[in-house]
Amino acid sequence: MNKPSIPKGTRDFGHEEMSRRNYIFDTIRSVFGLYGFRQIETPAMEQMTTLMGKYGEEGDKLLFRIQNSGEKAGETPEKGLRYDLTVPFARYIVMHRQEITFPFKRYQIQPVWRADRPQKGRYREFYQCDVDIIGTESLVSELELIEIVKEVYRRLGLRVVLKLNNRKILAGIAEYIGAPDKMIDITVAIDKLDKIGEEKVKEELAERGLSEESIRLLQPVFALSGTNEEKLQTIADMLKNSATGLKGVEETRTVLDLYRETSQKDDDTFSVELDLTLARGLNYYTGAIFEVKSRDVQIGSITGGGRYDNLTGIFGLPDVSGVGISFGADRIYDCLTTLNLFPSEAGAQTEVLFVSMGDKEMTEALRWARELRGQGRKVEVYPDPAKMKKQLAYADANHIPFVAIIGSEELASQTVTLKDMHTGEQKRMTQAELSAFMEK
Repeated sequence: MNKPSIPKGTRDFGHEEMSRRNYIFDTIRSVFGLYGFRQIETPAMEQMTTLMGKYGEEGDKLLFRIQNSGEKAGETPEKGLRYDLTVPFARYIVMHRQEITFPFKRYQIQPVWRADRPQKGRYREFYQCDVDIIGTESLVSELELIEIVKEVYRRLGLRVVLKLNNRKILAGIAEYIGAPDKMIDITVAIDKLDKIGEEKVKEELAERGLSEESIRLLQPVFALSGTNEEKLQTIADMLKNSATGLKGVEETRTVLDLYRETSQKDDDTFSVELDLTLARGLNYYTGAIFEVKSRDVQIGSITGGGRYDNLTGIFGLPDVSGVGISFGADRIYDCLTTLNLFPSEAGAQTEVLFVSMGDKEMTEALRWARELRGQGRKVEVYPDPAKMKKQLAYADANHIPFVAIIGSEELASQTVTLKDMHTGEQKRMTQAELSAFMEK
């Protein structure tokens, strides 16, 4: 008999893990709601024609194809599991445009799949938490996304840096180094700077056909330092003959000015840093691009996104601009675990367990439990009048903080004995007293 297993890059989640994951999802969802975003969902699988060609050559290689979708070969187009939530969202916009009022603010929390090599912080199946504003070119949208990132990580207690760039600046750099037709090759290569280092990036650029002179001209981009404004001014001087590049500089300066004028100053917990080597490998980005990294855990990007001016055009609805970001829930989970930042209540659901010593006591326990649940309390009743040691062991194993014991004495006096599983302290209580205690 084969030993049970699951595919590499996927995971089972136990109840404690799910409690903690829901803590992340609920935190993110609550912040999205503050800004008026509305939730949608799309299918796990899409037509391959929807997915192919949207993520660059690197992304296309990572698409999961569905070999058997229940139809005869050739009857319907090939299908695949979605790679991200943005392309399916663009398809959704086009199919449902008659029902949508622009600008449309949506969020989506669902799993995606990538045929990647599994490693720490990188999975084949993982959740994304996406938030997008589509139908407006206003750079106020970029500011809102920065504020959302700041508030989510403030609530989660993670210290992060948000890195910002603009694809128009990257296009301008490609013009400046004499390789305007190599922008995609340049962005794919320099997007790996953090992973493989500057020398390896230069080697890859050479392999992709860039001349020694072009690579030499690119050197100042790798070496940029100073404040955000100093970096912008340096790159503006470099790109003075590129209208596209200067447009990117202007957009980036506007976003940074809006952030500075309307938000609190950067500090040790959150900062915005202009990073002109940030590329984001996805081809559909056309303006601002974002990436967020933890200050305290080496795990890669935990949030990323950007502006796309014509993603819906490939589905027949041209010139609809949007901007969005995606929170990587699995990497966020790993960061919170590494730093021990989950609140204790995130791992415990049940607040009180009722245990009983006989059938009559069980009936009374069920009645008490029903009353408490009606007040919004999370309550369990141990299903058998087993030995007390076994029932208490169940509470201990499931991190249930309180046990309400009903024996013959409690049954006669219509009370319970409440046991604190942390301190061992016990106290006899009436139903009203127990309700008031749980409220605290």
